[in-house]
Amino acid sequence: MEKRYSEMSHYELNQEIAQLHEKARKAEQMGMVNEFAVLERKIVMAKAYLLNPDDFKPEEVYEIDQDPGSYFKIQYMNGVFAWGYRLNGAEKEEALPISMLKKTK
Repeated sequence: MEKRYSEMSHYELNQEIAQLHEKARKAEQMGMVNEFAVLERKIVMAKAYLLNPDDFKPEEVYEIDQDPGSYFKIQYMNGVFAWGYRLNGAEKEEALPISMLKKTK
């Protein structure tokens, strides 16, 4: 039976991320675009569980990783998800895994 990311140790999460990277590399080489996208999303989720949600504060603005020039303002936290709004985007609330957020300089 598979463990949830929330139940894994840091070591297990790092092992999982390494395996997912390898699978993603193979999927990309074989031109399996959808499979690659799913694996990339799983990597982002696993990385979120390596971070401390307490390091991410409501009302602060973070840059969205892999989307230069896009910023996200956190309204509240729920586990490893930051809920809020993209700045200069559609005014709809969304949740992003904290691994997608970088401190602004």
